[in-house]
Amino acid sequence: MHRSRNYWLLIPLVVALSSALGGMLSPAAGAPENAGEDDIRAVLRTFTSIYRTVEQNYATPVDPDRAIYKGAIPGMLRTLDPHSSFLDPREFQLMREEQRGHYYGVGMQIGPDRHGRAGKTIVIAPFTGSPAYRAGVRPGDVILAVDDKPVEGLSLNEIADMLKGPKGTKVKVTIGREGHEEPLVFEIIRDEIPRRSVEDAFWLRPGIAYLGISQFSETTSREVEESMRRLGESQIKGLILDLRSNPGGLLSEGVAVADRFLQKGQVIVSHRGRSSPEKPYVARRGGNYAYPIVVLVDRGSASAAEIVAGALQDHDRAWILGETTFGKGLVQTVYPLSENTGLALTTAKYYTPSNRSIQREYAGLSFFDYYFRKKEDVKNPQDVKMTDSGRTVYGGGGIVPDEKFEPPKLNRFQSELSRRYAFFNFAARYLGTRKVTLPSKWEPDAEVLNEFHRYLLDEGFRFTEAEFAEVHDWIKLQVKLAIYSSAFSVDEARRLTIETDPAVARAIECLPKAKALLENARRVVAQRTARRQGN
Repeated sequence: MHRSRNYWLLIPLVVALSSALGGMLSPAAGAPENAGEDDIRAVLRTFTSIYRTVEQNYATPVDPDRAIYKGAIPGMLRTLDPHSSFLDPREFQLMREEQRGHYYGVGMQIGPDRHGRAGKTIVIAPFTGSPAYRAGVRPGDVILAVDDKPVEGLSLNEIADMLKGPKGTKVKVTIGREGHEEPLVFEIIRDEIPRRSVEDAFWLRPGIAYLGISQFSETTSREVEESMRRLGESQIKGLILDLRSNPGGLLSEGVAVADRFLQKGQVIVSHRGRSSPEKPYVARRGGNYAYPIVVLVDRGSASAAEIVAGALQDHDRAWILGETTFGKGLVQTVYPLSENTGLALTTAKYYTPSNRSIQREYAGLSFFDYYFRKKEDVKNPQDVKMTDSGRTVYGGGGIVPDEKFEPPKLNRFQSELSRRYAFFNFAARYLGTRKVTLPSKWEPDAEVLNEFHRYLLDEGFRFTEAEFAEVHDWIKLQVKLAIYSSAFSVDEARRLTIETDPAVARAIECLPKAKALLENARRVVAQRTARRQGN
């Protein structure tokens, strides 16, 4: 499940894969002005000479596309920073799909087999309401063939491309399912698949709303407006804004979301670079409501997500709860190139309203260390700033939360169950021979839990009865979540995950702190304004 906190180890990878998207400006036409033409010509002559030597003398024939587009250009960009990148045609197309917020296909998330069977690809989850969902595809189904072409051994990207296609076209998907000896064949009509960035917006309890934003695409601010209108914003007494695992996206959408929670005229973010003058973005309309906000962040919150969190923190508009964010404060401008390729080039740096830098230090680090090594204390003691009410904040390493919160650590047994996808695989087996018709508010009873216990023994899990009993309630919840994804929908399971998330529970407890912070900031600013007017 997308928002499940059980997959926190994947967060650095998500940020790495999304770095070409995070904090992008709109695609630019043309290229930045270059200087030192004579030096450039000399370097190009040297490169051409080296390439000719390699092409003529290497042990095997050289693929020029691979040598240039996978070698020379990425090698050059890697010497600049971790986020400048060359986008090949597929990457460029995926970037545009992410930004537009939709694509055409069957609508399901796929991944490697979780039973450890090499070369197999399974359905992680069909998206609610998608053609795959309506056809009856379930989590755990093994994809055997697409349009009668076997897919074993193909990459996830290759299979995903086979499933995509023009709206209204038909694709035949052959599925293997637990409990069925013969393959199942689904003929699915492709349709537009929205990539919603506001996945969840609902009432946690009377007066307290939850809003989860997974990325910032071209539709995000509109989705936020629609969600708040549907909830009835005038009824909100407190808001939990969840930006965990949000890798960023379009700057304009991050600015638009921050705008609606701030006061008109307040600075949201600014950026400046060698060839671009400083440009501040300010709230043009401002929000009409002053309810307290708690923002949830973690190591996977990056770029535009950090811009929103930083703006709300600097203006004391929200209480930030969670882990220090990723620390991506570099602005990429996208330059479209020939052959449907693109260049995402860092052209500036972001600064929060208090003028602190978001970007984490990367000089002298390998890309692996930059993306995967967690650094607890990355704040720059030389970059000390103040919020509107005079609270101290630091730059140089992401957004440090006002209050730290880390999910409870799993014990050995729990970790093994999660690592080996015991609940996901059990749900596929449990529902494989049953009709997926469970009553509303279904709960796993003793019989279901006993069946799960037998499943663990059959699969070779090692545990004692005391270990099972110690985490009985946790096991019951995880079984329920896994089965909800198939029996109801991934949306139902995700909502249940949120409602039982200890971080969300802590965020609700922090709403009085957010209210006090907001009231104090407004009082301090009013006093400061009165003194200036008095002088």
